[in-house]
Amino acid sequence: MTLDLDRLADKALSRELPTREEALAVLASPDDDLLDVVAAAFRVRRAFFGRRVKLNYLVNIKSGLCPEDCFYCSQRAGSSADVLKYTWLKTDDVIASAEAGVAGGARRVCLVASGRGPTDRDIDRVASAVSAFKDRNPDVEVCACLGLLSGGQAERLAAAGTTAYNHNLNTSGGHYADICTTHEYADRVATVEAAKSAGLSPCSGLIAGMGETDEDLVDVAFALRAMNPDSVPVNFLIPFDGTPLAGRWELTPHRCLRILAMVRFVCPDAEVRLAGGREIHLRTLQSLALHIVNSIFLGDYLTSEGQPGAADLAMIADAGFTVEGAEDKPGELAAALRSLPQSPPAPDSAPDSPPAPGSPPVPGSPPAPGSPPAPDYPAAAGPDAVRIRRRGAGTTLPANA
Repeated sequence: MTLDLDRLADKALSRELPTREEALAVLASPDDDLLDVVAAAFRVRRAFFGRRVKLNYLVNIKSGLCPEDCFYCSQRAGSSADVLKYTWLKTDDVIASAEAGVAGGARRVCLVASGRGPTDRDIDRVASAVSAFKDRNPDVEVCACLGLLSGGQAERLAAAGTTAYNHNLNTSGGHYADICTTHEYADRVATVEAAKSAGLSPCSGLIAGMGETDEDLVDVAFALRAMNPDSVPVNFLIPFDGTPLAGRWELTPHRCLRILAMVRFVCPDAEVRLAGGREIHLRTLQSLALHIVNSIFLGDYLTSEGQPGAADLAMIADAGFTVEGAEDKPGELAAALRSLPQSPPAPDSAPDSPPAPGSPPVPGSPPAPGSPPAPDYPAAAGPDAVRIRRRGAGTTLPANA
C-alpha cells in the first residue's frame, strides 16, 4: 500500500489506531523515505511530550541464575554468558546504586531482579528498599521488575511507594513459544493487568531482533496498545554469547528507527523508551531516535554496559532536546558536563608531537578541556560490540550514570 505519513500522524495525534496495513507499511518503507517516517513520528512525539527526554536508570538488585529459559536472556537457566551473578542486594546498596542514577539526572529508577517471580519474603525485601529510597527521594519514581506476580503482591509494592511495574510482553503471542518454554505469553499479560489493577503504572514493551516477522512486531504493538501501558520500552536484542540467540545480528540502524516509529504511531501518547541494545544497533543514529522516543535508559543495563552517562546527556543536548526535570536549568546541565572527568588516552596511541591547531583529534587522545567523554559507539554489529557489565550494582566499582 502507499503510505500516507501525514494521514498516519494525524490519526496518532487523535489517538486513532492505525490499520495493520499502515503499521506494516511503516516497517516496509524504503530507506529513501526514512527521514520522512522519522519526521512524521516526531510530529506525534512533540505534540505529546515536547522536546523533553525522561531519563530512567536500571539497578540490577539480583543478578543471574534464573530458572526460566527465555532464549534472549543472559541470566537464563543454562546460560554460559559470563555475566555478574549475585543474590539480593542489601537495602543500603540498592539505595546507593539508585541514587547514582538520580545524581545523573534520572527521574525514575527501575529495580530489577532475576527469577520467575518473587516470594512474599522477596516482596517484603523490595518493599522495604522502595520505602527507604522514597523517604530520601520523594520526587523520584520507582519502577519494580521482579517477574510474574502472585495474588496481593502488586498491592504490597504499591503500598510501599512503588510507582510502576514493568513486565514486557517481548514479542507476539504467536511467536512467544519460540523464545521461551517455561512460562506462557498469557502469564505476562496477567502480570501486567494485576499491576495495573493494583494502581501501579503499567510498563510493558518488546524486544526486536529475535527472529520475529513484521507481523509479529505489529501484533505485539497492537497488544500493548490494547493494554494501554503508560510506558513502552523498546529493546533491541543483545545477542550474548552463551545464549540460544547468540550470533543473531539481523537489525540495522534503519530497521530500528522504523520499529520505533511504528510503535510511536500505535502508542502515540505512551512514554516510548529507547532501551537495551540501542548503542550496538542504532550506533551513530541514536540521536535521530530521540525524535521518536521521549525516554531512554541512562548508562548501563542489567548485565551489559551502555555508553557513558555523560555521553547520553551530551547526545540529548546536541540533538536539541532537554532532560525532563532540567528544562529550566540548561546551565547546570552544561556545568555538570564540563565537570566530568576526561577519558584517559589509549596506552599506545600518544602522538610524538602535539597536533597542529585545527587538525582532527588523534584517536585515543583525551577530549578537549570541558568536553564530555566520547560516546565510543561500536564500529559495527557483532560479538565484540557486547560489553559485559563489570561496574555498578553488585560490584565495588562506581556506577555508570
